[in-house]
Amino acid sequence: MAILHTVNKSPFERNSLESCLKFATDGAAVLLFEDGIYAALSGTSVEAQVAGALDKLNIHVLGPDLKARGFSDERVIAGISVVDYAGFVDLAAEHDTVQAWL
Repeated sequence: MAILHTVNKSPFERNSLESCLKFATDGAAVLLFEDGIYAALSGTSVEAQVAGALDKLNIHVLGPDLKARGFSDERVIAGISVVDYAGFVDLAAEHDTVQAWL
């Protein structure tokens, strides 16, 4: 079963990302949106954890939420794909289940 995991909380305020990365199985997809986008930024204290997860997970970040918070695609950790709203919909449609980490 293909699962899309969504994280919308900042990794600096909640442990949603940590829980998601711990329980997501190999090959699963993760979408970071709203304040979850902070986990996709290079140069942060969670960069190593997120970059390490790229070995087993397909991680995406919502581009409009990056831009709304003043960040460009250049700040995104290498290996994380930036998607637009249509890409978000495609990810949800491509997976059997969506698991929201709150």
